[in-house]
Amino acid sequence: MGKWGIIGLIVVLFFLFVRCQSKNKTRNHLNGRTTMQLVSSAFDSGGMIPVKYTCDGEDISPALKWNNAPAGTKTFALIADDPDAPRGTWVHWVIYNIPGNQHQLKEGIPALRKLTDGTLQGTNDFGKIGYGGPCPPNGVHRYYFKLYALDTVLAVNAGISKAELLKKIEGHILAKTELMGRYMRQKIRK
Repeated sequence: MGKWGIIGLIVVLFFLFVRCQSKNKTRNHLNGRTTMQLVSSAFDSGGMIPVKYTCDGEDISPALKWNNAPAGTKTFALIADDPDAPRGTWVHWVIYNIPGNQHQLKEGIPALRKLTDGTLQGTNDFGKIGYGGPCPPNGVHRYYFKLYALDTVLAVNAGISKAELLKKIEGHILAKTELMGRYMRQKIRK
């Protein structure tokens, strides 16, 4: 390789380096933007879910709040499930068409098919509408609360299953976030 070949190679490598640095800056900028977050005042991410929100307590839904939903969000959908159940993932809550201007679900959402704000609830794996709290047969189980920001109001009835909801939101998800809590039933001492 002659002198001009080496100079040409150096120039090409320089431009490739500059281009990679530019892409890295863009990638870091995109990764650095604020993403949607889901939190609960009842438990920390990865923490234990209090008995109050389980079959051993009042069996009411915990308060949930979220922020940083993307522009264009028309509604939210939330699925709560337990991937550690003996027979496969157990669905505890399916709730959707939560208005896009809403950023929380208060504690103790009633087990109604349709809430006053138009929010709809689906059927959980207990065969009921609304929330059914953790009730693991043994050991510590993980419970995932998955929130989806959607670009549409779903044209569906109340009472649909998790599988039906996931099918309906395909192609409409603007963002997704999740919160995980744990629960283990305590033996009752007499």
